[in-house]
Amino acid sequence: MKKYFIMIVAVLVCLTAAAGDNEKLVALTFDDGPNTVTTPKVLDVLEENGVVATFFLCGKDINTSTRDVMKRAVKLGCELENHSRSHSHMSEMNADKIRMEANFTSHAIKQVTGRAPQFFRAPYLDTNDLMYETIDLIFIGGFDVKDWEPTVTAADRSQGVISRVKDGDVVLLHDFEGNDATAEALKTIIPELKKQGYTFVTVSQLFKLKGITPKPHAKITYHNVYDK
Repeated sequence: MKKYFIMIVAVLVCLTAAAGDNEKLVALTFDDGPNTVTTPKVLDVLEENGVVATFFLCGKDINTSTRDVMKRAVKLGCELENHSRSHSHMSEMNADKIRMEANFTSHAIKQVTGRAPQFFRAPYLDTNDLMYETIDLIFIGGFDVKDWEPTVTAADRSQGVISRVKDGDVVLLHDFEGNDATAEALKTIIPELKKQGYTFVTVSQLFKLKGITPKPHAKITYHNVYDK
């Protein structure tokens, strides 16, 4: 009986992986939060559209004022990941400082949510071998549409995502305080990509559903789940 049960489970796992591999998946991600101004506006749009995303947080901004925002994100099914403590160029740091930057934020996130981050996004996507060797997390990148520049309109941001996205992509956006044009752009991005058959998932779901197991210290930053 046990043997047949194991076989059934194995078949279900294979079918789930196959379904994910055939489905068009995309992971929306947001850098530089949390805050109590723009992050809630992003969460409002996600909630209204019934989709999830992944937020890469700066440890320096995790405090008593932003904890409720973080908990709301988790309640909506979003994931909170690591974007360093100070958002500095970590490639210029020694191993001890690199480790401190990453560990500080992982600890702060776990203190609020009970879940330790699995993924790390380097500030400015600035990486080197020492960072890969020192940080025990999976490095995530993504494609961006320069949404940190105030001259890039909400329409340009949405069109930039819609025109470039492909299956397995990580989309790199920002929810820093005052970046409301990105929250506005989501109102176009999400419905349009849904029409095109995309399903929105978190970064961990993206890997899981595509049947890919990323490994730390692999000296790779994943911009798409299929990157090698």
